[in-house]
Amino acid sequence: MMPFRISVPASSANLGPGFDSMGLALGLYIHLDVTDSDEHAFFAHGSSESAENHFIWNISKQVAERYGVTLPPCSVQETSEIPLARGLGSSASAIVAGIELANQLGNLQLTDEQKLAFGTELEGHPDNIAPAIFGGLTISTMLEHDIPSARLHDMELDLIAYIPEVELKTEVARDCLPDTYERNYAARASAMSNLVVAALYSKDYVLFGKMLEHDLFHEPFRKVLIAHFDMIRDKAKELGAFGTALSGAGPTMLSFVPKGKGETVKQEMTKQLEGYQVKLLKIDTKGVSIS
Repeated sequence: MMPFRISVPASSANLGPGFDSMGLALGLYIHLDVTDSDEHAFFAHGSSESAENHFIWNISKQVAERYGVTLPPCSVQETSEIPLARGLGSSASAIVAGIELANQLGNLQLTDEQKLAFGTELEGHPDNIAPAIFGGLTISTMLEHDIPSARLHDMELDLIAYIPEVELKTEVARDCLPDTYERNYAARASAMSNLVVAALYSKDYVLFGKMLEHDLFHEPFRKVLIAHFDMIRDKAKELGAFGTALSGAGPTMLSFVPKGKGETVKQEMTKQLEGYQVKLLKIDTKGVSIS
């Protein structure tokens, strides 16, 4: 079976008003290169020494324990293109990588639904876990014994990510949100979310971009934590973007641009933003994969 490579995409949660339910898989990846070895060794990104207590390896051990298998010794080399604490789902990607590592080493033959259930149990919500497993756009929620999920794989859009050098911990971004929403306000907020989904499925990207920028659940409260929030949104719109939203809890922002226009918008936005990586990203449509 060995050697093999596991690749898991990054993800952007929320897409404006799709708060805690929508997620989009992005073309940035965690890779695990797995080879035979006499003993377990896990080499974290950039490290030449084996990590005793690595997050991904610990997840694999939890999965193995749950299913009553012993994982054979192996050497794992992790490389990651996903920046940490930037709203790009790095923890969910790492969880999915750990689950898949146990799945492959233990020959568990887990279904996607089992991976989603275990990943959601560890992460607490499925919005980043689902796209990391399935690829594309996913909309998911948690029922008592089930995590229903719908998928969309054919979005004809270019994506531009504005990734600042600063980190933003999810807890901090969550603490600034209200504990409750008044009923009429919540009804308006969920209507925005419904329209975002309807516009995506009908490929009405103008309407999608408009509703993307009318979130009421989290962006009005989080934007104070994000440098250049309004400037990025306004300038991207001027350059032809359909709309721009926070990626997850931020601080990364993501613009959705007409197909084929991404490179031009990226170059212009790079001139506007110091201290940012401005990246043209693909939508990943495969999710977790083995090669």
